[in-house]
Amino acid sequence: MSIVPSLLAYNEQFVEEKRYEDYLTDKYPDKKVAILSCMDTRLVELLPKALGFKNGDAKFIKNAGGILTQPFGSAMRSILVAVYELGAREIIVIGHRNCGMNSIDSDRMVGKFIENGIDPLVIETLENSGIRMDRFLRGFERPEDGVMHSVRMIRRHPLFPQSVPVHGFVIDPETGAIEVIVEDFREE
Repeated sequence: MSIVPSLLAYNEQFVEEKRYEDYLTDKYPDKKVAILSCMDTRLVELLPKALGFKNGDAKFIKNAGGILTQPFGSAMRSILVAVYELGAREIIVIGHRNCGMNSIDSDRMVGKFIENGIDPLVIETLENSGIRMDRFLRGFERPEDGVMHSVRMIRRHPLFPQSVPVHGFVIDPETGAIEVIVEDFREE
């Protein structure tokens, strides 16, 4: 049974009771920051609260591991839009302890694709077209490594302004404790 009917029923009541009024804001981040973080369910409420953010304070961009895999992918595009169109003046990349992307095995994932009906010829065609599964599905050994990978990719991006600071943090998904990995990263 799909979750959709229960979601829609809840939403109808939410709107009727005007519960949305507690969340009204505009599209510009009040604290002028964009945050790239992992999609981990433990961070949905914990991360903003651990940083003292309320609805409307920051642009949150989420993907697996908070890892930028492509310099011209959708996460990087979101960062550029946040800076150039929505007023973000700082970027923070936030990884976390015990992440599902720690030591992910791309070969095992490809095996799961095939087990779930993806034709091995599709994988072969993608590989032959230059899409390397080991890079596309890349994880990291330590969350600090994943954070620094993304921080460097942002900082090196040809369209990213050098005047905008890029920071890297790691959060503990149980306590919310933040560890600064790098503040205003600049390559030397």
